[in-house]
Amino acid sequence: MLHDAAEPGSPGDWLRHARSDLERAAMRKTRAILYAHLCFHAQQAAEKALKAVLATHGLRVPKTHDIAYLMDLLPAGLSITPAMLDLPTLTKYAVQQRYPGENPPIARRHHARAVLLAEDAVTWATRCVGVRTQNGRGKPR
Repeated sequence: MLHDAAEPGSPGDWLRHARSDLERAAMRKTRAILYAHLCFHAQQAAEKALKAVLATHGLRVPKTHDIAYLMDLLPAGLSITPAMLDLPTLTKYAVQQRYPGENPPIARRHHARAVLLAEDAVTWATRCVGVRTQNGRGKPR
């Protein structure tokens, strides 16, 4: 159980924000909601999940949306899921997809894939943060 969820910048706080973004990403699309905006929240969920793991390991959490870069910062030997190899594809939703006219429209299947990747990242990060906290190798919670 994460006891520091309310402490700003803590792993639990990063996960709380990741889960919030994941909920927004998984929303049902309506006429007024664009897939680009839903995919933005999928990217944000994955980004914040990775940042939770970095914080858990006492690593600096950089201000970047580049998921490949964040993955490169993860501790050596930390296992990731096979699906996480595709996480960097979400980076395109961080900025460029949110500006009209610069990219082709996003299809439903792209949104569905983005949500699956984000769900995988948040689930993985939750396990990483929980294991690190429970086995005593993380900072006291």
